[in-house]
Amino acid sequence: MYIASLVLLGCWVYCLLAIAAAVRHTKQTRQKSLDACVPISILKPLSGLDEGLEQNLRSYFEQDYRNFEILFAVRWESDPAVPVVRKLMAEYSAVGSKLIFTGEPPYAHAKVFSLKCMLDEARHELIAMADSDVRVARDFCSSLATEFQDERLGLVTCPYRALAGDSIWSRLEAVGMNTDFHAGLFTAVMMEGTKFAVGPTIVARRSALESLGGIERVKDYLAEDYMLGRLASDHVDVRLSPYIVEHRIGSEPVTKNFAHRLRWARSSRRSRPAGYVGQFFTHPIPVGLLITLLWPSLWPFMALTIALRAAAAWIVSKRILGVSVPWALLPLQDMLGFAFWIAGFFGNSIQWRGRRYLLNRDGTMELAS
Repeated sequence: MYIASLVLLGCWVYCLLAIAAAVRHTKQTRQKSLDACVPISILKPLSGLDEGLEQNLRSYFEQDYRNFEILFAVRWESDPAVPVVRKLMAEYSAVGSKLIFTGEPPYAHAKVFSLKCMLDEARHELIAMADSDVRVARDFCSSLATEFQDERLGLVTCPYRALAGDSIWSRLEAVGMNTDFHAGLFTAVMMEGTKFAVGPTIVARRSALESLGGIERVKDYLAEDYMLGRLASDHVDVRLSPYIVEHRIGSEPVTKNFAHRLRWARSSRRSRPAGYVGQFFTHPIPVGLLITLLWPSLWPFMALTIALRAAAAWIVSKRILGVSVPWALLPLQDMLGFAFWIAGFFGNSIQWRGRRYLLNRDGTMELAS
């Protein structure tokens, strides 16, 4: 029971660290946008017709900014995203934009190849790389340009509020992103600085990408976003931006949603093995229930465990990301998240956009035969 008590204490300590990290992040107020005219190239790798794709892409065309361009990349002209892109390019003809057909990628990570193809065509020094399921406000370009007025800054990564689709699985995943994932994100930044990046939106100087050998340096990694930030931090200043983007989660059926979450878990285990084991303490409710089932005398401590978990979830989701916590779904997501964490320890293959990949111990991947 002594060890069980220490484990429960570890969960409490993590919740307190997450609360402290969230409070620390709230003090990093966004700078007032300057009338900056730093030219920006926005890169949008596309594959298929994501839910809400037109509105997501439209938000980039409608930037209150004078000097930017948007580049899109798909493999083939038959991709269903192409008509959407062409419609928007015609509607916003005053915005510099270009659609690139990459063909079949020469290596496993198709997204990285799309980014390389767009970088080769991009005209500007400041590069914004944003996923197709991301939507931004009109001040996205001006806010990020303001941050890069600091000449020391080489790369920033943006936190995001996850907005769910209609399905229950989408809503549960959004709860996890808005509470668990970002609690861990802010805690990691507080404890060790920003030594990584998160995928939905990364903005970098072209010179920073070139300093680590170009975007191709991360072509073999499934978690290319994490590795890009990690490698860049050895050369330039990397920061977590105070600017929050929207990550639109589609209403995937349960099989695709679970495959996506399992891919995420296995990728995290390969990217940060020790950190992944430590995530045991980031699941206070499932761990607390397990402990109290084995040692019923510790049941009174569950009230404190629940209170700390709720406080951390509220301050991260509501106070920082601006999204209310669906309290009825939180316990179910906690149990589901714990199950996926356990599942992440097993297996070395993932399904991604209709293809099967094998994950190596160093986080690299390769197409399964």
